[in-house]
Amino acid sequence: MIIKNEFPILEFDTDWSAVIMPTHENLNLKLPKKAVFAFLGEHIDEYAKSHEAFLVGKFVSATKDYPIYVVRYKGEDVCLCQAPVGASPAAQLMDWLIGYGVREIITGGCCGALTAFEENVFLIPYKALRDEGTSYHYMKPSRFVEINAVAMKAIEKTVAEHGLEYREVITWTTDGFYRETKEKVAYRKREGCEVVEMECAALAACASLRNAVWGCILFTADTLADVENYDERNWGADSFSYALELCLDAVINI
Repeated sequence: MIIKNEFPILEFDTDWSAVIMPTHENLNLKLPKKAVFAFLGEHIDEYAKSHEAFLVGKFVSATKDYPIYVVRYKGEDVCLCQAPVGASPAAQLMDWLIGYGVREIITGGCCGALTAFEENVFLIPYKALRDEGTSYHYMKPSRFVEINAVAMKAIEKTVAEHGLEYREVITWTTDGFYRETKEKVAYRKREGCEVVEMECAALAACASLRNAVWGCILFTADTLADVENYDERNWGADSFSYALELCLDAVINI
């Protein structure tokens, strides 16, 4: 049933099925239930190569093929997949992974700091502000989406085991990287958002619809804390490899 609205983005169809389902290709592919689906670029491929992961398939898009690996980690099979930047492609690929057997997912990636965080600080989002479009196709309209409590508990356990200090934050998920205006940054900060990224709300909503467990580990990259002096810093480059290790440990802890 479609819940109609004057604005199409706020309309929601309560039917979980669709004309094109994630497994419409009927591939002979059965993935492990645990997956690391991370915005860590070539670090995924490098880890797979150095740890004798198996290439079990690929997700074919118009612009790029995404390798799907399975690696043995601490006695369990874990699916490894690079996540594409942006809510829509990220949710599409994660929905596909879930369709082929993934049920427990940890995502890692960088975020922009809205407050005075140093670079390479690890954070755990517990709520995401839905300022993107994709989540509205997976979940009824709301201002925020909560992050799965089971996944958060596993992440908290992991960072504690690693002896890391961490902070739980509200993240602002946006589609408009070049439309983070000064006034909107100030507005989001007043709402409690401390970081900004482009996928968390969509992935949380996708996982919720598909009854999968999903959580996220973020680390700070650029900073918008001083909107008069935007600083890219080094895009959190020092944290990529370690973030992958944390993600692997966290998904095992679910």
